[in-house]
Amino acid sequence: MQNYQAPSDLLKDRVILVTGAGSGIGRAASIAFATHGATVVLLSKTLPNLESVYDEIEELGAPTPAIYPMHLEGATTHDYEELGEKLESSFGRLDGILHDAAINPYLSRIKDYDPQDWMKVMQVNINAPFMITQVCLPLLLEAEDASVIFTSDAVGRQAKAYWGAYAVSKFGVEALTRTLAEELENSNVRVNSIDPGPTRTQMRKNIFPGEDINLIKPPEALMPMYLWLMGRDSRGTHGQALTWQEEPR
Repeated sequence: MQNYQAPSDLLKDRVILVTGAGSGIGRAASIAFATHGATVVLLSKTLPNLESVYDEIEELGAPTPAIYPMHLEGATTHDYEELGEKLESSFGRLDGILHDAAINPYLSRIKDYDPQDWMKVMQVNINAPFMITQVCLPLLLEAEDASVIFTSDAVGRQAKAYWGAYAVSKFGVEALTRTLAEELENSNVRVNSIDPGPTRTQMRKNIFPGEDINLIKPPEALMPMYLWLMGRDSRGTHGQALTWQEEPR
């Protein structure tokens, strides 16, 4: 998967929703999906970031993306329903979702964790993926070949002290992935999670400010794996908890 060479038309004519599309892995994936033929719906809370990704995709001559500003932390049930309706009315189809939006305000002991921050993390990291997936399922089930990718983390598979709400939310993401995969076992929708490992993102910088970020792989290094899982060549891969493995040096 890490050395996968994606055909240039891998995602031609597909419509793919990417959350957290304004930065980090979401940004890199949006550009990669678009340059392989997809019309990408860019969803994030920060409009200038989305506009920057939009412009870059346009400059590359890829299919024109769509911008969908949405603040997941404060989104209501109505907001999610409206998202589903807009996708239906604007495109009439949906072939994939990459759930990448996430927050992690700090590392802390459970006994010291601010309850309001806990609720915010849960809202963005687990409630939002559930709601988005639920409202999008009717369109995904109509697709000939659909893929839903949840971005996970090692601390969502093996407990680690001080990772607090973020770790708990990622355990929830893993449970959501496997539950949904079981329910869609006999459908055209495959559901998997990816633990991308340490990656050069703003979240990483915030959590490890003393780390030399230049020694950490950039989001673009992950794209062969994300393209493979979003495209047709991963048919048959379903309900898996996948992990990026660093190449030996």
